[in-house]
Amino acid sequence: MKRMLFPVAALVALSGCLSFGEDPPPFLMTLTADTQVEAGATRSAGIGQAITIEKPDVPQALVTNRLPVTTSDTSIAYLQNALWVDTPNELLRALLAEVTAARTGRVVLDPSQYHADPGTVVTGQLQRFGLDARTRQVVIVYDAQLNGEGGVRTRRFEQREPVAAEDAGSVANALNRAANRLAIEFSDWIA
Repeated sequence: MKRMLFPVAALVALSGCLSFGEDPPPFLMTLTADTQVEAGATRSAGIGQAITIEKPDVPQALVTNRLPVTTSDTSIAYLQNALWVDTPNELLRALLAEVTAARTGRVVLDPSQYHADPGTVVTGQLQRFGLDARTRQVVIVYDAQLNGEGGVRTRRFEQREPVAAEDAGSVANALNRAANRLAIEFSDWIA
């Protein structure tokens, strides 16, 4: 009986020392569209009339669900306990699609939805999406390219928003406000 108790007691004592990864953050961050398509709204589009917004390309610093903090011209860090539910480029793509559909009344397709006719295609690069610690502002810089019947158009969109504190909640709220302003400008440009 004593032989069986020793291994069990050793495992119980050792279990307090084991860890299977970092503790999760208290919450995950997301972007929410201030302007949304109403429930039950139906839309239709003829050949070539839909809009497809592709997920923007991003620099390596944004290929993560962590929130980058620019600390100098040549260095970044990541904000502690600040994790997105998805990558920033996918969150921005979804927000642009929702706001554009709501404000323009046009059919906006997800890239996974079209097969033969994507209509007007918007591609681009999300250059910056995070906190600039030097100015205590969030910064979003998105270079969009619209490929349609009339050829190719490009535009750089930039939004900044001051932050009250450098914590996940304050930064996420500021980025959400800035992203919604950018989405309004974007939808006006598309229209």
